[in-house]
Amino acid sequence: MNIVNVGYDSTNYYVLGPARAQLLVDVGWPGTLPKLLAVLKRKGIALQDIRYLLVTHYHPDHAGLAQEVKAAGVRLIVLEQQLPAVPVLKTYMKPANHYVDITLHDTLPLTVDASRAFLQSIGIAGEIIGTPGHSDDSVTLVLDEGVAFTGDLTSPALADESTGDAIRRSWDKLRALRVSMIYPGHGPVRPIPPRDDLQLMNSE
Repeated sequence: MNIVNVGYDSTNYYVLGPARAQLLVDVGWPGTLPKLLAVLKRKGIALQDIRYLLVTHYHPDHAGLAQEVKAAGVRLIVLEQQLPAVPVLKTYMKPANHYVDITLHDTLPLTVDASRAFLQSIGIAGEIIGTPGHSDDSVTLVLDEGVAFTGDLTSPALADESTGDAIRRSWDKLRALRVSMIYPGHGPVRPIPPRDDLQLMNSE
């Protein structure tokens, strides 16, 4: 699988597909389309080659540009558990952000159960799973080759009493799917932390 990091402003965004670019995982703040286009051009990727956008969670640095990218012809995939989070995104925005509200009537609704068949239809072997912890709407794209795009799924070492159980379950899901490498929303690609590293502050 060809994986290209097209991130900017300290956040990673990934384009992946078997040949031509197919799927974009996450986008930046509203108004940063010129930055995205510049990185895509530098990496030899045309925006019109990107057919779909998957947002790992609806926070400004991962979904703020979604509607602007949709307007350029990229179809937004929305998982059922993400639907309540989409309208909340605008509450994070200030007028200076020039945020464009996301419309839902022209998105691609998807369930986690149907995600494998959909991904297979665009040449990607894998599935999308719910991985709450950082936020209730967080999802992770897991490739069968052992790679996972986790967005901002909280590091096990940083889990606290309020989020610890959810974070532990999310990492356990990834481990059960034999994930070996993590492509995070921030920072470098890295191996999945071993189970012994799940040091939750609420464990006694």
